[in-house]
Amino acid sequence: MEQRISLVTLGVTDLARARAFYEAMGWHDAHQPDDEVAFFQAGGMILGLWTALGGHAAPGIELAHNVRSPSEVDAVLAEAVHAGGTIARPAAHAEWGGYTGAFADPDGHVWEVAHNPDWELAADGTVHLS
Repeated sequence: MEQRISLVTLGVTDLARARAFYEAMGWHDAHQPDDEVAFFQAGGMILGLWTALGGHAAPGIELAHNVRSPSEVDAVLAEAVHAGGTIARPAAHAEWGGYTGAFADPDGHVWEVAHNPDWELAADGTVHLS
């Protein structure tokens, strides 16, 4: 696993209110593909606001590590298990077109591992909304 965080997702109870708050704080150019999630480019990573974080109610937080191919998702999940983590969500094709799974570290912190074909993952590991 490359040493980086691609995405921090915050669970929110009201997406419109949360988005308005961050926009009032100076964040701009949100990408909102549906009524459940909004993304803000934050330098070389992304801040996500999601009303359905991990299937549980907000507040919550999930870190994400984006990779360049679906096979890398499987490899990172296997690496996490080998290192002492547990699978929080088995890898599967997502309705948004990518491939994703999640692991929890020994303290229960959840990391999503995802291949998103609609986002650019640069050679240096930075991720950019397309």
